[in-house]
Amino acid sequence: METKVEALEGNKAKVTVTIDAADVDGRITKTYKDFARKYNFPGFRRGKAPRPVIDNALGAEAVLATVTDELINSAYPAAIEAEKLAPAGTPAMEENELVQAGQPYTVVFTVELRPEVELTSYDAVEIELPFAEATEAEIDDQVSAMAEHYTTFEDASAATKMKPENYADLAIKATDAEGNEIASLTSESRLYGPGTGLLPEAFDAEIMGMKKGQTKEFTLEVPADETAPLLADQAGKTVAFEVTCNVVKKKAAPEITDEWAKETMGFESVEDMREQIKQSIAMQKASIMPRIKENAIMAQLIERFEGEAPEALVNEAETSLLQDFFTQMQRAGMTFDAYLASQGITADQFKADLKAQSADHVKEELALEAWARHAGVEITDEAIAAEFAKSGAEDSAALEKEWREAGRLHLLRTGLLRQAAIEDLMENAKVTEVDFAAQKAADEKKAAKKPAKKKAAKKADAEEEAAE
Repeated sequence: METKVEALEGNKAKVTVTIDAADVDGRITKTYKDFARKYNFPGFRRGKAPRPVIDNALGAEAVLATVTDELINSAYPAAIEAEKLAPAGTPAMEENELVQAGQPYTVVFTVELRPEVELTSYDAVEIELPFAEATEAEIDDQVSAMAEHYTTFEDASAATKMKPENYADLAIKATDAEGNEIASLTSESRLYGPGTGLLPEAFDAEIMGMKKGQTKEFTLEVPADETAPLLADQAGKTVAFEVTCNVVKKKAAPEITDEWAKETMGFESVEDMREQIKQSIAMQKASIMPRIKENAIMAQLIERFEGEAPEALVNEAETSLLQDFFTQMQRAGMTFDAYLASQGITADQFKADLKAQSADHVKEELALEAWARHAGVEITDEAIAAEFAKSGAEDSAALEKEWREAGRLHLLRTGLLRQAAIEDLMENAKVTEVDFAAQKAADEKKAAKKPAKKKAAKKADAEEEAAE
């Protein structure tokens, strides 16, 4: 068999496969024997009927048509493997005539190939990662989170005004445009904190500055895409509120002492608690750090990808992701509508997210393949055989032969190329360790600083503090 590959526009290739006359004749002879054994021809023992009898009984072109189909079906995978091509779709076969005894046979098809993209740079990727060991800031975060669970809310003085950092016990009466009470919102006493997302920012803005016993009436136009849980079912509607501040409350976090660590959290002391938290964080990092590193590398690598991902590959990836998604939903016993509600998104948003995710997936794969080619990675037959040996199949050689004859080895070869690229990127990445928890704490501290107030504001604050 001889193959010829001609590059076409649009990342396609025209492949011509020529099977020599001896192979054609051998297949014809074999097929006549197969038919003689398969069918019962009167006057002849099974397997002994001559060609003229078979042609007369089944039709003069029956054997030739069978051989033609076999050659066409086998030509594609054989050519793909011989030329080490990586198809991105199914082949488009040209019309073929029947084989003829004593003559070579030619099969021609066109196939779209995976594009060989180039990256803007092949320098080692530079990334930032958390420290391998637990930092003091990370331990502080964990301690704060534990303490937050035991935070209580204490009544502030009657003069205390509602601020973003406060909570409040509110009496809420909510009515729709027709004056009907909205039961899900109406309550004589609801502990509410601004910024929790239960109600929109517009509601939070209205209650700022309220004091104990103060009542305020206001109306909100709820956006059609509202996601705040308590107002989601009023999306696109108008809601009138009458809000009374029963009392402003301040959060009171427990003091982190040895006594609290022992009696509440079950540790010997604060030092013992921090040490065990440190060990726990280190164990978590050890298990997830390789994945974090890989994700950081891929985020940098995909930025070196120029252009758009090919639509055919994006559609293929989208189909695969969608199948996986619905399989998971089925296993979880969740409907699509229930999933959308749990995520607070619409079906159109889901489709857009899926399309974007599919495009990124394709870009990642093509970027890795480009990296492997630039690094001169080659996947040998021995590497292919080793993968099948690791598959756990009873007869790995037979499985490999099955994949080869089906033209599927290119999938494994391309996958191994990408894996080799990832390993190379992981090994040679330039890593800077950063204490992200400390950075976050510093940013929050900076954001918490308020600009200098006017004298009148300062006086009002002083009076409020005196009243407390």
